[in-house]
Amino acid sequence: MKTINVLLATLLLGMLFNGTCRAQGYGTGDTLKNGTFRWPEGKQMAISLTFDDARLSQPDRGIPLLDRYGVKATFYISPGSMLQRIDAWKRAVAAGHEIGNHSILHPCSGNFNWSRDKALEDYTIEGMKTELDSANRLIKSTLGVDVVSFAYPCGQTYVGKGKGTMSYVPVVAEMFESGRGWLGEAPNDPVYCNICQLSGIELDGKSFDQVKSIIETAMKAGDWIVFAGHEMADGGRQTSLLSTIEELCNYAADPANGIWIDTVHNIASYIIREKREIPNERQ
Repeated sequence: MKTINVLLATLLLGMLFNGTCRAQGYGTGDTLKNGTFRWPEGKQMAISLTFDDARLSQPDRGIPLLDRYGVKATFYISPGSMLQRIDAWKRAVAAGHEIGNHSILHPCSGNFNWSRDKALEDYTIEGMKTELDSANRLIKSTLGVDVVSFAYPCGQTYVGKGKGTMSYVPVVAEMFESGRGWLGEAPNDPVYCNICQLSGIELDGKSFDQVKSIIETAMKAGDWIVFAGHEMADGGRQTSLLSTIEELCNYAADPANGIWIDTVHNIASYIIREKREIPNERQ
């Protein structure tokens, strides 16, 4: 009897859930993507290449490679490194690359020894707002860019500790069009993803075969991959390999593969517009 009651309860909950979702226009991911969500004509998925910290190898080696293939990427800058290559970053902006906010001090958990004097556990919501605003102002004054994209330092989205821990995702949602995480486990479903907490898939250290496998899986689902890296060089710690990036650019350039590769802003704004056309779609 107990087993029957459990089965009946499960069935009832399933009926209630499915009926509610369909009535509100949510449906399933596959139904919405295949029946309603539309990538630009000829495209089956999207990819954004993003890089953090304004590492010197980015303007020195990475951006010239991307420019050869006409690929535009998003760079979440840290002020100290950016100020060492201001002219190069101005050229990157002129070439169509996107500059994003990565905070002023790059605060992370105090569990990292290097972050003890800027530990998120010691931050407040107001303090984070001030820091992000300061970074926006610095980027505007040096590069002339109005920032709309943000990447969470270390992918961590909280301030405070214990019962005082708070998410600062709402702050990012208020100040930016998008926010990108780090070490995400899956690409972004364009219908259901939280634009202000995007999954960032690590690009550092990966061969093109590894990257291609991720792309092929995402292509079947019609997803958006936001690759995230740091250095752009031939090898080393936290390095997106130039050879991998070049092969990826070549692969995405083939129209037969149906890949839209573009900045986070361009793809995020497209998704936002398309979702508004889905009746009663949850934003």
